[in-house]
This record gives sequence, structure tokens and C-alpha cells, in this order.
Amino acid sequence: MPHRVAVLALDGLLPFELGIPDRIFGRSLDPVPGNKGGKLYEVVTCSVRPPGPVRTDSDYAILVEHGPEALATADTVVVPASYELGPVFEEGRLTEELAAALALVRPGTRMVSICTGSYVLAAAGYLDGRPATTHWSSADHFQQLFPQVRVDPDVLFIDDGDVLTSAGVAAGIDLCLHLVRRDHGAAVANEIARRTVVPPHRDGGQAQFIHRPVPEPQFATTTTARAWALGRLEKPILLRDMARQESMSVRTFTRRFREEVGISPGQWLTQQRVERARHLLESSDLSIDQVARDAGFGTATSLRQHLQAALGVPPTVYRRTFRRASADTA
Repeated sequence: MPHRVAVLALDGLLPFELGIPDRIFGRSLDPVPGNKGGKLYEVVTCSVRPPGPVRTDSDYAILVEHGPEALATADTVVVPASYELGPVFEEGRLTEELAAALALVRPGTRMVSICTGSYVLAAAGYLDGRPATTHWSSADHFQQLFPQVRVDPDVLFIDDGDVLTSAGVAAGIDLCLHLVRRDHGAAVANEIARRTVVPPHRDGGQAQFIHRPVPEPQFATTTTARAWALGRLEKPILLRDMARQESMSVRTFTRRFREEVGISPGQWLTQQRVERARHLLESSDLSIDQVARDAGFGTATSLRQHLQAALGVPPTVYRRTFRRASADTA
């Protein structure tokens, strides 16, 4: 029998995310001679209520033909994101109907979340003491609401055996492809990726998609030094030179800088140089060596090390991923 995947459709769901499991699992075909062409998964969509309409975050509803009883027959349950989680998102507790629906899930069933669907798994206790991820913009709130969960906001997904969580939207595709690869091997997953016109595996994590502007302090006394440094990132910048811009000792300047920015001057300089490198990789045809020099890293090796540490990907992969998007926006 095909592996049965139940997708739990909650009010306020994102239609794109709801469709990911069917698009990936529902198109996975058995490559084994004799079974060739047979479906490896059966995907059903269910609600916490009897069959009927489920609201989306768009201007239409979706008619769901299965009620919560479908969860009792699932080998894998997938919970996509919803913008109407109510007490789940606000207080970290399940509603009565959601708790009743999840109580039907059999022990040992594989539980999967896409984006903020992780809130549902956490509120139900599936993530207690486990590593998990969610959309980077919700990671801090998620960790505060569920301190018992070990949140990693940088990765695209986390596989913790029978419980798996993914970051926002497209990371759900990454996770579903990973499950197909885990269940049936790379050849099957790669074929689905080709049919879906997506990479079978993406390098890096969420860090490459996050802009991290420097916070503006309420009472800033190091702004002149920061502005001076930003105007010469391609040149060597010494701590004493930054302190001199504010007529401070190095010790006083370092303390004030940490109070205002939250990190050391050296860490801040590295962040700004990484941002400069990102911009150049996205918007210019400069060689990697030239990008390294213009961003202040000096050498391509240094640039690769810093970009890998900050974003999880080397410069060439970052450029290949974002250059077309940058050109299309322009």
C-alpha cells in the first residue's frame, strides 16, 4: 500500500503551502520494474471539522472532503502554516477541536510542519526537548512561547527522525523532497525535483535570505565612527581609528559601541562587509577576487570563509542563486 500522507488544512492557511505535499509526494512514482509507475504515496487533505470549506489567507476558501478521522489512518501528517492559529500562536495552546483532531493521530506517525505549522506541533508537545525550526521572522517569538524547544532559526529544515520541521514556504519543498529521498532514494527525489523545476537540494540555510540592518540606538555616540567606516569598507580599518572619530579612548569607544549596537566593532565591520559583498555579488559582474577587495576582505579565500560562516554558502553559489532575482527586480 502507498504511504498515506494526511495534510491538515487549518483556517487561514496559505494555499501555496497546502499544495506542496501533494505536488511532491503525490507525483512520486515507483521506479522498480514490475511496480514502475505506481504511486509511492497517497495524499489526502483533511480538516479539524467535518468535510466542508476551509478559509485561506486569500479571497477564496477551499473545499476539503475529509474530516479529522483521516488523521487516524495517516503514516505521515503534514501541518502547513496558517495565519489564524489564535491561541496556538498567542498562548502556545491548542484549541479544543485541534486537540481532539490530533488525538486521533496514531503513535509512531511521522509529524511534519511547514513554516509556522511548527506552532501546532510545539503546542501539541511533539517538539518538547527536540530541535526544530520555523520561519526566521517568527523564530524569536516561537522560542519565547516554547522554551522547551531547541530552535534553530538558520536552517531550511530539521529532520529529527519521526518529527520534522521546515522554515518558510519554499523550505517546505526542500523538506518534502528530503523525505522522498529518505524514503525512496535520490533518484526518485531528483526526478520529482526535475518535474517540479526546483533544485533537488539547496545549499545553505535561512541566513542567506535575511537582511540584518544595524539597529539605531536611541542615544548614539558612535554614529560618526560607523559612518566613517562605511565609507571606507574596502580599506583597512583599525579600532583606534574608529575611536579617534569620536575622540574617545579605545576602551571607552568599545564599551559605548557594544551598548549601542549590541556587538563588538570587529563583528559589526564583518557584518557590513558581508552585506557589501552580497550587494556586489547580486548587482555586479565583478570577479570574486574584486568583490573580496571592494568589500574589504582582501582575498577571495577570506571572502569565501566569511560568507560561508555568515550565510552558509560560498560566493559563487550565492551569486548564482540571487543574481537572476536581482536582475528581474531591476
